[in-house]
Parts: sequence; C-alpha cells; structure tokens
Amino acid sequence: RFEEEIQRNPYNIKTWLTYIDHKKSARSKIRFAIYDRAVKYLPRSYKLWHMYLKERVHKLRNKCITDHGYVKAAKLYERCLMHMHKMPTIWLEYCQLLVKMRKGSETRKTFDKALRALPITQHSIIWEVYIEWVVEFGVSESTICVYRRYLMFNPTYREDYVEYLEQNKCYNEAAKQLIICINDDHYISSKSHTKHHMWMHLCDLCALHPQDDSTDISTRLPALSKQFF
Repeated sequence: RFEEEIQRNPYNIKTWLTYIDHKKSARSKIRFAIYDRAVKYLPRSYKLWHMYLKERVHKLRNKCITDHGYVKAAKLYERCLMHMHKMPTIWLEYCQLLVKMRKGSETRKTFDKALRALPITQHSIIWEVYIEWVVEFGVSESTICVYRRYLMFNPTYREDYVEYLEQNKCYNEAAKQLIICINDDHYISSKSHTKHHMWMHLCDLCALHPQDDSTDISTRLPALSKQFF
C-alpha cells in the first residue's frame, strides 16, 4: 500500500513518515533504505534528515569507533549538509560525531565550515562547543589560533584565554592579552576584575617569569611600563 502511494506521489512527506513508522520493527537496513529513498525525493526536509541521522548515530551507541558504521554516518552528514547547511543543530551533531571518532583535523575543519555557513547571529551556538572541544583536545597551537578568532567575535572571553595561556605556560601571549584588557577603556571584565587588579596580575606575571626563554617577558618590561606611566 505504501509503495503504491509513494509511486503516485513520492513528494508527500506524510506518506514517507507513516511508512517509516509502519516499519518501526523492521531491521535497520530496511528502515535506512526507506529513509534514503525519502531524502532523495525530499532533500530539503529537515524532519526526515534529522530522524535519519539520529537513528544512524543511535545504532552506533554500543559500537567501537573503528566500526565502519561511523564512517557511513559521517558521509551521511556530509550529504545532509549539502541541503541543510543553514541548520546549526545538524552541524553540532556532526561535530559531536567527529569528536567521538577522535578526528581532530576533520572536527576543526567542520567547526570552521559551520561558522562560514551559518549567519553570525547563530555563531555563538557553534563557538561555545568549539572552544570547549579545542581546549580539551590538548593541542595548544590549535587552541590559541581558535581562541584568537573567537575573541574577534566575543572579546569578553579574553580573561578566560589568559587563564588558558598561563596554564599552558604561554606567558608572553598572556601578557599581551592582559595589556589589551588594560588599554581598552571600554573593556568590562567578565570576572569583575578592576583595571588595577589586571595591572597587578600583569606585574606578577612578569615578575614570576622574567627569564623564560619561550616568552622573553623580561625584555618587554620597559615597553610595557611606558603604556601605563
């Protein structure tokens, strides 16, 4: 019956949804085949794509990340995003899949693609997850590069960036970021710190790491002082 209805009108989403629901007890292979046919006829249907992707990923919940099903799911997300590239939920779910697969470079590139594809009003949704991932990923060079871009979008996180830099012994960059905070008359501390507190923080940073070979903060002290006195 459903096949006959689909042949008459394959562009009726209600028919496909009812068909899929009717096959809820069928093997995944059969359900995926129906989904695949449905999205070919209705590639702009967010509901169909989202249901299909969620079921694909749910099927992988107890499987090792080396299972080929993960690769198939990733390719399906790529297919979906050819049509659903303005949907932040799809981008986030795809990124989460890549994180689970431990695909570092692919994850970073996908986050970047999401930011290029989505309007700036939706960037905060992506950035929140992007920053959390890149900090946990543990490659300081990549994290610094991503953080610098993020600060162009949301400069209120500059002090969080300073904390990250200090934790990773990037004292020279931490000092530069503190100077930006201090010099900006319009900067409002997200941690309720005064300019005096940030200035003392900078002094402590320079005093504690005056001869660090990787930072060379000590050679910058005269130049720093001229900016405030």
